[in-house]
Amino acid sequence: MDTGQVADLMRDAIGIALRLAGPMLLLAMLVGVVVAIFQAVTQIHEQTIGFVLKLIVVVGVLLLAGGWMLDTLQDFTHQVFTLIAS
Repeated sequence: MDTGQVADLMRDAIGIALRLAGPMLLLAMLVGVVVAIFQAVTQIHEQTIGFVLKLIVVVGVLLLAGGWMLDTLQDFTHQVFTLIAS
């Protein structure tokens, strides 16, 4: 492997990491903002509400998109091992 292939591989790895983590992080952030606004309006300052809702959203995303995430990681791993073998 030369330097160009390693740079391409690292760029692909960062892109895949962003694609896999992005939906979970964005939805958790959105839920956090909505809960914070709700708590500010209602004067309820319970910390577990935000944590539990974020946990439910992340688990839901993993259940819905887990197969796609695993397929993406398997394809990338296969590509890496193919490059190593050649």
